[in-house]
Amino acid sequence: MPVDTINGIARTIFKGSKAYKTWVGVLSLFAALGIGLYYIQATQGLIATNMRDQVSWGWYIANFTFLVGVAAAAVVLVIPYYIYKYKPIGDIVLIGECMAVAAVSMCLMFILLDMGSPERFWHLIPGLGIFNFPQSILTWDVVVLNGYLALNLFLVVYALSKIYQGQEYKTKFIWPFIVLSIPAAISIHTVTAFLYLGLPARPFWNAAVLAPRFIASAFCSGPAFMLLIFQIVRKNTKLNIKDEALFKVGELITWAMAFNLFFLIAEIFKERYSATAHLAPMNYLFYGLHGHDHLVPWIWTAVIFNSIAFLILLMPSLRKNFTTLNIACVLIFIGVYIEKGIGLVFPGFAPDTLGEIYDYMPNSLELVISLAVWAIGLLIFTVFAKVTIAIKTGEIGHAGAASHEH
Repeated sequence: MPVDTINGIARTIFKGSKAYKTWVGVLSLFAALGIGLYYIQATQGLIATNMRDQVSWGWYIANFTFLVGVAAAAVVLVIPYYIYKYKPIGDIVLIGECMAVAAVSMCLMFILLDMGSPERFWHLIPGLGIFNFPQSILTWDVVVLNGYLALNLFLVVYALSKIYQGQEYKTKFIWPFIVLSIPAAISIHTVTAFLYLGLPARPFWNAAVLAPRFIASAFCSGPAFMLLIFQIVRKNTKLNIKDEALFKVGELITWAMAFNLFFLIAEIFKERYSATAHLAPMNYLFYGLHGHDHLVPWIWTAVIFNSIAFLILLMPSLRKNFTTLNIACVLIFIGVYIEKGIGLVFPGFAPDTLGEIYDYMPNSLELVISLAVWAIGLLIFTVFAKVTIAIKTGEIGHAGAASHEH
């Protein structure tokens, strides 16, 4: 890479407004704090967390599950732009792919955290550790996540290298990789759902609707988060993001949320109408079980938030008003985050195989370490997005008026 290019990218990363430097500083502080506290878990093991034998997947896996959905959501931008040639999306599709890269990076960090000790990481590398492929569903997840990460990195780097040189990047050259990225996005969340489905002793997760429900919720929460990011980018940079692009994403979120709520109702109906022994985890989540009801306020908050957001998005006049659109996006982000974390992982272990109930909630160590992972992920996204915007707007490089040819 020429020296001028390296200097330009470095200058873009390290220079910026006061708000940018404050943002990067705060994220770096949280990251450093979490890395420091991770020493406790690395030396003591998972006993330092609130997870126990009864609940062996906790806050780390909850965040991993949610972030896989955020990563998969990039396809909500890829399909309209590359498949249906909806050009307004072209201003934001690369930023969406940057978000996918950051989200997958966070997913891999949360997998590592849930393994307990850092040396176990070697078991995720074929040939060096006991990869246990193809028997372990987790190794399938690692394979598809890394594949999806590589695909998005390649697409972003190729497009930016061409734009930087002032050349048109030709879709037909990368078409096979674009097409492959669509089932890859679906597969990363499907395999994550299979991680849960592959445990028949946990009846709460043993539902065929879980995988499509994962996809539907992913296409709500990820794009909702992106919509908020796009508006911040538009306000603070020269990137021209059109209203119609944001409204189109809002419309796609509406349909995804409709399916998400429908799948939830279908699941609740199946469990409550049949009223088998499988009903216990769902009662534990929605109503409490044998006096254990600490998850009840959380799940009803998620249901109410998701329902209000859906009603807002259902009305075009509110969906095309940025105030109400942003309220809906915030409600969706919080609602799905609770639904796929607290509302999915924790109740799956209650009651345990001995019929006992352990009321798990993350302790401060898990919360701070998880916050650090989010900080590192947002740092990755901030750097990628800032360089992407600088190249697209011609602040560095030789971007021309037309940088993309189908």
